[in-house]
Amino acid sequence: MITVDDVEGFLDRLDGGTVQARAAGEGRWVARTRDGLEVAVNAVAPLVVLRINVMRLPKDAKKLAALCRKLLEFNAKDLTRGAYGIEGDDVVLTDTLSLDRTDFQEFEASFDTMTLALAQHFGALAPYREN
Repeated sequence: MITVDDVEGFLDRLDGGTVQARAAGEGRWVARTRDGLEVAVNAVAPLVVLRINVMRLPKDAKKLAALCRKLLEFNAKDLTRGAYGIEGDDVVLTDTLSLDRTDFQEFEASFDTMTLALAQHFGALAPYREN
């Protein structure tokens, strides 16, 4: 089983060391990519949870319904790790890893898959964003 210190080491190694991670509490970090995307990482046995706040939900009912359909389509065909979801009034992208089966490659694959997916989906999600 990996430890909290291992997860911190994984964050330091991401993207050749270019990801900036800051502690946000015991077993919690916010990792910022070169592109400015922030990924929250929470390591509490037995899980490591990666989470990205994507956007606020639109208030317009038609836009909301269309967005939900789009997110489900992304979950079904584009995401090999993690999933889009709704938490309160926000769209989030999350992935959960098991501490006892996670190594750096697994952690890196999850982080990279999530950040790449969001970069690819950004344009398709833009029409649903409200100021």
